[in-house]
Amino acid sequence: MPAKVLTNEDLSKMVDTSDEWITTRTGIKERRIAAPDEATSDMAAEAARRAMRDAGVKTEEIQLIIVATVTSDMAFPSTACIVQKKIGASNAVCFDVSAACSGFLYALQVARHFINTGNRTTALVIGAEKLSSLVNWKDRNTCVLFGDGAGAVVIRKACEKEVTDAQGRVLSTVMGSDGNLVDLLKVPGGGSACPLTAENIVERPNTIHMEGRETFKHAVTRMLEASQQALEIAGLTAADVSLVIPHQANARIIGAIAERLNLPNEKVFMNLDKYGNTSAATIPVALDEARRAGLIHKGDVILLVAFGGGFTWASSVIRW
Repeated sequence: MPAKVLTNEDLSKMVDTSDEWITTRTGIKERRIAAPDEATSDMAAEAARRAMRDAGVKTEEIQLIIVATVTSDMAFPSTACIVQKKIGASNAVCFDVSAACSGFLYALQVARHFINTGNRTTALVIGAEKLSSLVNWKDRNTCVLFGDGAGAVVIRKACEKEVTDAQGRVLSTVMGSDGNLVDLLKVPGGGSACPLTAENIVERPNTIHMEGRETFKHAVTRMLEASQQALEIAGLTAADVSLVIPHQANARIIGAIAERLNLPNEKVFMNLDKYGNTSAATIPVALDEARRAGLIHKGDVILLVAFGGGFTWASSVIRW
């Protein structure tokens, strides 16, 4: 995570808001903001190094790098290729996935397909965002929500014993999208449909636009459905889940999901109070923090679930 901390109190000096207003509506207390010279690839590369170190994997063993992001360093090449250069993973195939806040789970499923077909055995899956580059700091409804950061995981082809024991593997993944809802959460400018010009730049089309109420409603519905589907595919129920790690967008959304799955608060991990919504980075960052906090143990069933602009949604059940 970037070093700079931007608190609700800091934001109250920038826009018409307050710590009470933000905390009550979102659960967020502060967020991290990347330095001006700190790109998405910088955060992604550092997360990748830490994940490889933690997994005991050497750089030359990495055969696939997928970066989930909507804040790529540039239009092209992919941020994954830039990360490859920065970490020296010369044996990897690299590309980005754009599914907004669902991006990490989309990328996880893509990596699984590569591994399951036998083309690759070791992959880096990274969620990384510099959302501060897309925030309109004059819009109090959106600027309070987002932050920057990156998280990464290493996934490998399982040996036969691991498969037999049903431990340490991804059991199921569900993905979905509904293009009819593209206008709920978007950055309308900066692409081929609306290039930035001297005339339109004053309207800030290259910043995040969100229909908050509708986004909330669809997020709860889709995340619940995706969670139930992933559990069913894995042959499990919510009662089997040791910990849910949901996309960290809003405490009310997370609470609604937990209630509908009939899970107690202690089985639902939240760190959005510290980081806000970091889009594709939220789940890998939360997964790492939960493990380091001793909340995840070998054999535990972990449910990961997210929603994002697109409209996209995804969930995954893993056995640690």
